[in-house]
Amino acid sequence: MDLVRFQESIEAKKSLLCIGLDPVLEKLPVHLKLNTDPVYSFCAEIIESTAAYAIAFKPNFGFFESLGPSGWYTLKKVIDQIPKDCLSIADAKRGDIGNTAAAYAKAVFDSLGADAITLSPYMGKDSILPFLEYSDKWSFVLSLTSNKGAEDFELQMLDSGMPLYRKVIEKSLEWSRNQKGILGFVAGATHIEQIEEIYQNSEGSFLLVPGIGAQGGDLELLLQSAPARDKKAIITVSRSVIFASQDEDFAEMALNEARKLQSAISSQIF
Repeated sequence: MDLVRFQESIEAKKSLLCIGLDPVLEKLPVHLKLNTDPVYSFCAEIIESTAAYAIAFKPNFGFFESLGPSGWYTLKKVIDQIPKDCLSIADAKRGDIGNTAAAYAKAVFDSLGADAITLSPYMGKDSILPFLEYSDKWSFVLSLTSNKGAEDFELQMLDSGMPLYRKVIEKSLEWSRNQKGILGFVAGATHIEQIEEIYQNSEGSFLLVPGIGAQGGDLELLLQSAPARDKKAIITVSRSVIFASQDEDFAEMALNEARKLQSAISSQIF
């Protein structure tokens, strides 16, 4: 999806909501487990019920790959189910060198048909460039993530006095010059005090912002930040939406939660 179409979708839906598809098999409603492909059935119903309020869906590869060979087939079906007015974000956190990175890019963008991917920058330029070579595809580079482990590396200070996550942003922007793809960054809502700084130093890039809900991020504070006010924050919520109920009404309850989130976003931002 190109940048203009995505921004049009944001305006049309008055939303910044991205729904994370993390289909933990053990948490699926019992009645779905009788289906041939319960994970697909679950995700398809979540997508259908919430698409009017979301501008993106983010399937997390780990929950599909853990299913074995059939998981890849299910993942493809789920991505195909995502409406064309929503960004399909492959939460794969890939990061490898040279031909391997190119193969990952081909798998996600060509074979699966996803619009976007999350990337780990630890191995440097050659692990990111193959993804940025794809026209109108999005690469969200991990900068400051929402997990506790962000303290281990991302928040460490370099000798220059710059935190490592800032160096990641600086180098990624440098690598993206004259590339066809769209660069964005992952910035966790649990680090709300750094969100403004990340946005200011990312040259107005879109931020993929996980951590609202179960991880403790505060939606109200996030909506007061510059990236949200500029409609450049893609606010990811997973468990509190998709597992709002584990009974037969799970899709209806997911719709209710998505509608509440969209309403909160719309009332402050649009």
